[in-house]
Amino acid sequence: MDESTLTARRPAAAMTRSDPTPDEEARFRTLVQSPLRAGLLRFLHARTGEGFDVDSLMAVFGRMRGDVDNCLAELVDFGVVARVPGPPPRYAAKRPDHPERGELLDQFLERRAAISAEDQAPSVQRFREMIGRDEKMLIVFEWIRTAAKSDISVLILGPTGSGKEVVARMIHELSRRGKERFQAVNCAALPDTLFESELFGYEKGAFTGAHDRKPGRLELADRGTLFLDEIGDLSLVAQAKLLRALEDRRFERLGGQKSVHVDFRLISATNRPLDLFVRDGRFREDLYYRINAFAIRLPSLRERPIDIPVLASRFLARYCTANGLPLDAKVFSTEAIAQLQAYPWPGNIRELESTVSRAALSAPGRIIRGNDVEFLHEHAAHEAFAPPRLPTLREAERAHVVRVLEATSWNKKEAARILEISRGTLYRKIVEYGLDDPKRSPGA
Repeated sequence: MDESTLTARRPAAAMTRSDPTPDEEARFRTLVQSPLRAGLLRFLHARTGEGFDVDSLMAVFGRMRGDVDNCLAELVDFGVVARVPGPPPRYAAKRPDHPERGELLDQFLERRAAISAEDQAPSVQRFREMIGRDEKMLIVFEWIRTAAKSDISVLILGPTGSGKEVVARMIHELSRRGKERFQAVNCAALPDTLFESELFGYEKGAFTGAHDRKPGRLELADRGTLFLDEIGDLSLVAQAKLLRALEDRRFERLGGQKSVHVDFRLISATNRPLDLFVRDGRFREDLYYRINAFAIRLPSLRERPIDIPVLASRFLARYCTANGLPLDAKVFSTEAIAQLQAYPWPGNIRELESTVSRAALSAPGRIIRGNDVEFLHEHAAHEAFAPPRLPTLREAERAHVVRVLEATSWNKKEAARILEISRGTLYRKIVEYGLDDPKRSPGA
């Protein structure tokens, strides 16, 4: 809709207002030229009467605190957003005091918002659900945006269940190849006998049961993205075959003689320490450098415990929506939240989501209590909630003797004085506990 149409549709009362001055118009145009400032302005004015703190807006827009703070400050300075003091301060929509600015704001809000590729990507919405109050995931978001700008090979590092495939799909959807195919291969599930046929495809008659030609994942990823999940589990034989295809961008189908050329973007992921595998000879060094041009490390859920209540509440709201319930049909008790935060989460985001769904299903009432929460790894849960083991008297005495000896640089006379025992008793303790003076130990 162009400006002339908007003017024609504006009520007569609005036509009597004074038009914005060129200076005001230029300043406002500069203000909303930033996608983040424009997004914040639309978001807040679509929710009049509500206030949002910076942490909430960071999660919604996937931006760092400094960026959100600066944009909000400029919107407040222009008079289109209000800052409500408090711990923490909140931001809300505000009608500007100047009529000219109000006119500019109305024109801006009437225009249809341009939907960016980032907002259109389903994986971006999924990734934003994984962002809480800890900025570690926002830093990952910035790395993803950077990686999506080129065709550089990306290696995603992170524990099981941390969202590696979500990140790979984001990079694909935000890149210039986003409209092409995304082919995911789970390398851990591929034995050597199937690796070649799965990756390169096969010709009719290549082996018993090959009744027709079948294209491989490399061929299907042409002009798109190939995602190799758990690449650290590939055998050395499979690594050699993969390396040749990556270097030449050519391959031959199993049982075929014709060379097939492909153009694809490679993204790999692993929860294995590939650098140590290279050192031990379990992973080819040349392949490691080929796939590791740009690395993105995903933090485990245990590294950001402050996010656990936020993510748990978000997954609970999604469960309620999926089952046709009001958003507040189920809520966590304080006891349940404390249990979720104390658990080490070996399965990360994936385990948290399934745990929340099980707890919501098993809770008889609206409140999800501590005994409604069941963890997948009972041993880890037992260790998380069990009281710490207290040392025995012998263990405590040995530790104290060692501490005093080290503090006195193994001066036995001084150590005996501090311990208030005789030197003979101290010598017996040293022999009894098998203690060695490091100054006399070989290789000290």
